[in-house]
Amino acid sequence: QVQLVESGGGLVQAGGSLRLSCAASGTTFNSNTMGWYRQAPGTQRELVAAISNGGTTNYADSVKGRFTISRDSAKNTVYLQMNGLKPEDTAVYYCYAGPYYGSPAWRNSWGRGTQVTVSS
Repeated sequence: QVQLVESGGGLVQAGGSLRLSCAASGTTFNSNTMGWYRQAPGTQRELVAAISNGGTTNYADSVKGRFTISRDSAKNTVYLQMNGLKPEDTAVYYCYAGPYYGSPAWRNSWGRGTQVTVSS
């Protein structure tokens, strides 16, 4: 059982940057992989980035080279640095934690989401 709280969302112009944070608390033994999904209105939820306890990262092709995921184990926090933001990045971003990479949604813990809006 892990609780996840996202922060850092907001409104930014195209080309700008934001850094999202996800603070984990509670029992974290099933948090071997953490990352971010996003969902825009009328679209399917998509995996943006993930990172394992060992530091292995995965990114969606659409954000590769622009976004960087990292974690600070001492602070129990995962970050998503988003550079070169585009209007199509506009979505609610959800932090998640799971027992392994590719774990199904029902196995994961989820944050409540933070809104990212990129204006053109």
